[in-house]
Amino acid sequence: MKTFLKIVLAVLIALLVLYVYRFPVLATLGNLVGPPGLTDAKEEPGAIWFDDYYTVFNIDERTWAIGETRYWQKNFNYLIVGENRAILYDAGPGVRDIRPVVKSLTDLPVTFVPSHFHYDHVGNGITFDNIAIIDLPYFRNRAPNDLLSVEFEEHLGRTERFEAPTFKVTDWWKHATEVDLGGRILRVLYTPGHTTDGISLIDEEAQLAFTGDFFTPGALAEFTPNGGMGDYLFGIEGVLEYASEETRFFGAHRNLMKDEADHIGIPHTTLKDVRDTREALVDIRDGKKGGSGWIVVIYTINDLMQLWTDPVMTYEWEVH
Repeated sequence: MKTFLKIVLAVLIALLVLYVYRFPVLATLGNLVGPPGLTDAKEEPGAIWFDDYYTVFNIDERTWAIGETRYWQKNFNYLIVGENRAILYDAGPGVRDIRPVVKSLTDLPVTFVPSHFHYDHVGNGITFDNIAIIDLPYFRNRAPNDLLSVEFEEHLGRTERFEAPTFKVTDWWKHATEVDLGGRILRVLYTPGHTTDGISLIDEEAQLAFTGDFFTPGALAEFTPNGGMGDYLFGIEGVLEYASEETRFFGAHRNLMKDEADHIGIPHTTLKDVRDTREALVDIRDGKKGGSGWIVVIYTINDLMQLWTDPVMTYEWEVH
C-alpha cells in the first residue's frame, strides 16, 4: 500500500512539474519537430485569394479581414482604413509576408497593432515603420528609446521556431483613448485576460470591434502564462462599456473546436456572447459555476463559447 501511495505521489508531482513548465517543454518539442505544414487550399466563399496563401474578405468599404486559412490556427488579421492612415490589426505568424496584401488594398501609411504578443500575431521577421502598443508602465520601463523586446512567455514562438521580436514602438496608446484615422475614429481598449498585453479596437460608429484572441469564437484561453481571471473580467467589462447591441466582434481565429466543414467565413461573435462571458466569469468568481477538468478547467459559456482556465486554486481576481 505504501509503495502504491508513493507511486501516486510521484506521478502527481511529475504532472505538477510538467504543468508548471509546460510552455518551455512545448518550445523544446517544437524546436525538435518543427512547425506544422500548411493545409490544402480550399474554397473560401466570399473571399478573394490574394495568392495561394492569403484570403481577403471585405467587411465594408473601409475594412478587410485577411485570412491565413491554410495555416493550422486559421488566423485572421484586419485592415482598418481611414482617410489619412490605416491600421493593420495583427500580422499572423509571418509564414508569409502580409505587407503585399496590405499594399494591394491601400496606399495610405499603415500602423501595425498586435492584438497581443503571441507569436502567431506579430508577423515574426516582418518589419513595420509604425507600431502601436498599449501604454502600460511595465512596458515603458522595458523600452529604452521605445525599443520593446518581447519575452518568451509573452511570445511562445519557440514552439514553432520563431524568435521573439523587438518592436520599435512609434505610438503608445492609453486605455479608452480615441485614435483618428481621418474620418474614422477607433476606440482603444486594454483587454487583458488571455495575456497581459491585449489590446482591442472598436469603431463605435461602424459598430465593428476587433478583439484578437481575447474574444474569438470557440475556446477563450486564460491558461496562458500571463492570463488571468480578474484581467479577463476587466477586459470584458471594458468592451461592454463601449459596444452597442449591433456591434459585430471579429476574432483572430476560426473556431478550431468545430468540424472542418464549419471553418468558413470570418470569425465573429455578438454582444450576447460578450455578456454571456461576463456572466460566466462573475458566476465562477462567486462560486456559482463549475467546470470540468483540474489541470485545464473548461467552463461552458454558451453554445459557441467556452473558457479554458488554469486550475481553480491559481485564480487571481485582481487586475494586473
